[in-house]
Amino acid sequence: MHSAEHILNQTMDRMFNCGRCFNAHIEKKKSKCDYHFDRPLSQKELQTLQERVNQVIREDLAVTEKYISKTEAMENYNTNKLPGDTGNTIRIIHIGDYDACPCIGAHVKSSGEIAGFQITSSSFHEGVLRIRFKLTPVPSN
Repeated sequence: MHSAEHILNQTMDRMFNCGRCFNAHIEKKKSKCDYHFDRPLSQKELQTLQERVNQVIREDLAVTEKYISKTEAMENYNTNKLPGDTGNTIRIIHIGDYDACPCIGAHVKSSGEIAGFQITSSSFHEGVLRIRFKLTPVPSN
């Protein structure tokens, strides 16, 4: 689920230039991400977003980790969600060349291990766009 969140965040930023989510609740069965936004997404935009996330998943990108200094992380990544008592070494998760960000969560070894990605709903209230999603079994062709 953490790896899917990374792909969703990068896809949202690429599609809407909105940055990564400012709040996330990641669970095994379902998750949600909140973005600072100016409007709700249309059904067509939600469908396109879901399709693009699934395309990245199907590309089977390597998911790797790299440890860097806190100073380097602060210079190169958004570190706003790191706790104040974070040590001097930060783990950066890379999903191929598609995404890289600090994260402490558990991750797959490649995006192809993620089941299908499905947006279950979205809502917009007072400048916050919430996207709820789950992972679904990969359809057999």
